Amino acid sequence: MNYIEVKIQVLPNLDYVTDVLSSLLGDIGYESFETVEKGIIAYVQESAFDEVKLKSVFDSFPYEATFDYAIESIEDQNWNQEWEKHYFQPIVISDKCVIHSTHHTNVPKAEFDILIDPKMAFGTGHHETTFLMVSYLLEEDVRGKSLLDMGCGTAVLAILASMKGASPVLGIDIDEWAYNNALENISLNHVEEIEIKLGGAEVIDPSNKFDVVMANINRNILLNDMHAYIACMKRGSLLFMSGFYEEDIPLIRLEAEKYGVTYISFTKKNQWVGVRFEMK
Repeated sequence: MNYIEVKIQVLPNLDYVTDVLSSLLGDIGYESFETVEKGIIAYVQESAFDEVKLKSVFDSFPYEATFDYAIESIEDQNWNQEWEKHYFQPIVISDKCVIHSTHHTNVPKAEFDILIDPKMAFGTGHHETTFLMVSYLLEEDVRGKSLLDMGCGTAVLAILASMKGASPVLGIDIDEWAYNNALENISLNHVEEIEIKLGGAEVIDPSNKFDVVMANINRNILLNDMHAYIACMKRGSLLFMSGFYEEDIPLIRLEAEKYGVTYISFTKKNQWVGVRFEMK
């Protein structure tokens, strides 16, 4: 499977502009983003690339900004090497968890050491939303608890949950790349009791109740599929979601509370937020 790489020069190249741009591109199928000196590089499956939709994002952008872009087709086998060479560096979260690839040396020591060979899948810990969700999970005692990781990407959350004693753990992702990469990363980390399914919210069995549900996707998918996440919760279950901005919280909260969960709090990193709900 080939991907399209879109190099986008952004003026003004400010954090809030590139963050909103990444979010809007995520809504039309872009999966991974890299911050560079003059803007961002965005990646989308070749089959999902639509230049008309790309231009529409630029034309309807909600802030004053100009964009210039270049398109290149990249082959899947080049991704790991380029990512690890140019971007993916070890990251330590809350001094408890280090995420790195098999090619890294001199990796910092931490209680939880997670190996990730990311390919095109989202979820290395560098993006704010993954950082927020990992931080939530580090704070929770999940020993003996069941956990659902929606939009699992690299399976970093599922792997960390298993390392912390959660069982069983289910990861679901609609992208075939992510599905295969999740299985590879689970094997790399020698963790058990993790099942990965290919698909979206439709593959969730509502009769299978989870103690913890984590969904790091994007606002539109969360709003559309939230009913399915909450349907597999029970009294005392926790729901953590990320992939949106602080101004989106009222909309997320309104939709979630329709299905019987209670808003608890949110955390923030740059413009991105994570939210916590509980089934009372």
